[in-house]
Amino acid sequence: MQESGAEGGAAEPGVDQEFLALERELAVFLRRARAQSGEMAREVHPDLEPAAYGLLVRLDEAGAQRATDLAAYFGVGKATMSRQLRALEGLGLIGRTPDPADGRASLVRITDDGRARFRRVRDARRARYVRKLSDWDRTEVAELARLLHQLNTRAERHSSA
Repeated sequence: MQESGAEGGAAEPGVDQEFLALERELAVFLRRARAQSGEMAREVHPDLEPAAYGLLVRLDEAGAQRATDLAAYFGVGKATMSRQLRALEGLGLIGRTPDPADGRASLVRITDDGRARFRRVRDARRARYVRKLSDWDRTEVAELARLLHQLNTRAERHSSA
């Protein structure tokens, strides 16, 4: 007899149960992540949109980048990216500098104030992860991070193909 899913539902004939379970768990994870992004965005700045929080993550990790590169990384259009960057710039969290490789373009960078605000919130979030996963072995945490990185890398490759 085939096991039913974690939610107790009956197995669907012809459905790959492992991928069904993956879809279900990712849906829960993403819903929680979206809610948490909203909270973190407000902690950085009360007027910061939740979607723009990810831009701060990327700029802090990768450094200054062109808006077109950011749009490609996140898989959004130029208009969406421009709107989010204008909002971040208006809040003083990012700035623009001329691109030395192309004077017609500019590089977007996180400001010192933006970095300080972002890192304060990021560090608090990391402390929450440490508390929530305190009963996990470090190798399990590393394995989860590795698998998520693999999933993100594959998703990025397939979205640009």
